[in-house]
Amino acid sequence: MFGYKYVKFQPSDYVMKVRNGRVVKEGVGLSFYYYAPTTSVVVVPVSSIDVPFMFEEITRDYQTVTVQGQLTYRITDYRKITEVLNYTYDLRSHAYISDDPAKLAQRVINTAKVLTKKHLEQMPLKEAVQASERLAQNVTREIRGNEEIAQLGIELMGLSILAILPNRETIRALEAQAREEILRSADVALYERRNASIEQERRVKENELNTEIAIEMKRRQIQETQLEAERSMRQKQNEMHEEQLRFDTELEEKRQELINLTAANQRAEADAKAYELTVVMKSLQEVQPSVLQSLANIGMKPDKLIAIAFQELAENAGKIGQLNITPDLLQGIMAGSADGRNADQRR
Repeated sequence: MFGYKYVKFQPSDYVMKVRNGRVVKEGVGLSFYYYAPTTSVVVVPVSSIDVPFMFEEITRDYQTVTVQGQLTYRITDYRKITEVLNYTYDLRSHAYISDDPAKLAQRVINTAKVLTKKHLEQMPLKEAVQASERLAQNVTREIRGNEEIAQLGIELMGLSILAILPNRETIRALEAQAREEILRSADVALYERRNASIEQERRVKENELNTEIAIEMKRRQIQETQLEAERSMRQKQNEMHEEQLRFDTELEEKRQELINLTAANQRAEADAKAYELTVVMKSLQEVQPSVLQSLANIGMKPDKLIAIAFQELAENAGKIGQLNITPDLLQGIMAGSADGRNADQRR
């Protein structure tokens, strides 16, 4: 085939063979013969493209920060991208005849920059330097919904913000401020720790004091219980003593009553006997003494009769010349007296 050339592309290339302004063949990793005077080739990369970026923006408090990151995208609509950008490929020099493919990455970066700027303008510096992940998530979501990106036929696969850094002077100022805050926090922590230690010691002393107070109260309760028991014992003893005293008093009163009653009885009996004797004496006033003597001797014991006889002898001793009393007589009298006593005892 005179004038025709053979070309082969990699599986990472989407190739469109255009002849006379019309696509006659397209696909991934094509190989074909072409006639250079009438054929042009459009090559669109299929694989994802990583694009690093770094730009400066201003925060809400007018501080300059440098945003560093990387985004990854890939072309999903090859026909649409070729309608917007020139992806014609020079088969002799093996390069694009236009710089549009290089501009695509810059377009995506510019879109990311605009959205990043919008968010950073709403953040103060301290918040911005700590908002890398949140900012990346917001910008990614907004790029995927961006109309310009959709018209280019590309898809954002990912965006990461590696760092948001202020300038050196600001960094030093932030470091100094952070250092002061750390030292202040350390002082506060030390103060709180000391206060906690003092508070703990106060609690320990308070617990010890409460324990001592409780022990003292318990001791007082024991003493009060003992005193109460002693008072109760003394009270019971007093009550028993009073009860015994009342009993003794009542007993003494009853004894006295008995004595009085006995005395009264004895007085009454004596009065009766006296009255009886008085009556008898009155009745015997006119009776002869010899008659009374005879009445008295009736039924009298021998010893008493002998005693009366001796009494009469003694009264008439002047009239008696001589009186002989033999031992036999006295022995007989004594024997008779003993027999009489024994008879009385048997009776």
